[in-house]
Amino acid sequence: MRVVLDSNIYVSALTLPGGAADAALTALLDGWYTGLLSEPVLGEVLGVLGRKFSRDTEELARIALFLSELTEHVAPRSRVRALADEPDNRILECAVTGHADLVVTGDRAMLRLGTFQGVEIVSLRAFLGRLQARG
Repeated sequence: MRVVLDSNIYVSALTLPGGAADAALTALLDGWYTGLLSEPVLGEVLGVLGRKFSRDTEELARIALFLSELTEHVAPRSRVRALADEPDNRILECAVTGHADLVVTGDRAMLRLGTFQGVEIVSLRAFLGRLQARG
């Protein structure tokens, strides 16, 4: 299963150990699915961690390396303008370019789409439920 985690999932996983987002990241580490990540999405994750969680440059570099090694790199070539929030559009670009099966997000506007160009958009809870059902 090819999955794009929204930046909010990565941020939650990296700041709230033991939570649902952390479980999704642990499942990625354990090889339950293939994570897809683009430079714009990684940049959003690092930007939020730096601005809102005061992570220093060294820690951000370690996180960037960790996530880059853990995921398959995707390089979108076309822009999507489906949602008002530009970072959300970057998630959709990553998903379409990487031929994702799912986007996992907590973003209500994205969840309201349901699907985008054949990619299903689900909540973190629904995603974790699917992983449990498979295992």
